Amino acid sequence: MPAALTEPRRFVRAWLLLTLALVALMVVVGGATRLTGSGLSITEWKPVAGALPPIGEAAWADEFAKYRASPQYKLLNEGMSLGEFQFIYWWEWGHRQLGRVIGLVFALGLLIAAVTRRVSLKEGLVLFGMGLLLGTQGAIGWVMVASGLQPGMTAVAPVKLTLHLGFALLFFATLLLFLVHAGQFGRDQRASTPGVRAGAHGVLVLTFLQILLGGLVAGSRAGFTFNTWPLMDGGFSPSRESLFAVTPWWENFVDNVALVQLNHRLAAYALLAAVIAYAWTTLRSSADRRARRRAGWLVGLMLAQAGLGIATLVMVVPLHLGLAHQFGAVVVFALGVVNLALVRRTAPALQAGSPRALPEPAE
Repeated sequence: MPAALTEPRRFVRAWLLLTLALVALMVVVGGATRLTGSGLSITEWKPVAGALPPIGEAAWADEFAKYRASPQYKLLNEGMSLGEFQFIYWWEWGHRQLGRVIGLVFALGLLIAAVTRRVSLKEGLVLFGMGLLLGTQGAIGWVMVASGLQPGMTAVAPVKLTLHLGFALLFFATLLLFLVHAGQFGRDQRASTPGVRAGAHGVLVLTFLQILLGGLVAGSRAGFTFNTWPLMDGGFSPSRESLFAVTPWWENFVDNVALVQLNHRLAAYALLAAVIAYAWTTLRSSADRRARRRAGWLVGLMLAQAGLGIATLVMVVPLHLGLAHQFGAVVVFALGVVNLALVRRTAPALQAGSPRALPEPAE
């Protein structure tokens, strides 16, 4: 790679940071769309023409007629007024519009970076692959919506909602990793121990799994049941009969609100324990001061996120707490991704075999 390309590139970093912020906002707006029951208000996928909202009474009447033909309207919202429909329509339209903005920002940024040679050929190919991932995520979004338009459905399929969320997080992670590569977050000056590196991997994997389990909770609306903590149905967990009431047995893991919520709780306990253990290991090791600081932040954020989750549950998922909990998950995931990338990436002098050649930076 040419030397000039190894220097911090303000445009590339600003462009990717903007995209990162938009994706984080997209996750929150997606949560609001779900909690307001707006996700099925637009029954067609028009990537270009759909960017324009209905204009005039005739256009609104046409959109409302399409929604009235959907299963959600017939089974759940029959008798809804035009004004009520417009409320949920604007949420979903805003969600899709933000998706278009993200795609446009990423595509234009990549074009400018490539034409002005702000990225190398290898970097350009990586970024192009990231763009394909973003496009796939958008297509999965329509597959998700289409699942909720099938006869007898009043919401999207939980598995497809979780898949949509998972691909959004994967794209979000690639943005963070490229920013680490571009020098946005600096480098640790001291090599981390194998235990710290293994712990960073474990924390990130558990965080990703926990968010996916949260997607199943959202998709099945499991957060609106068993609204007590720490007990659940009067005990640590509901009865075995309640947990495996659905046939075949494996569908309970995605459709049974009792098991879906229990799994989310258990994963939260495991993740919190893993983060505390990771922080303890990092603080006791000879890791870089920055790594120790990040470990402390992980513990603090996880405790705050756990508190938000409990409050959201016992208050039966009010919109503001539900969105705060979802945003908190994105923040924890982002820190986990950056932390893992940095504990695996030390300054050049360390890679040459001199772990104490560089002093720790001043606070």
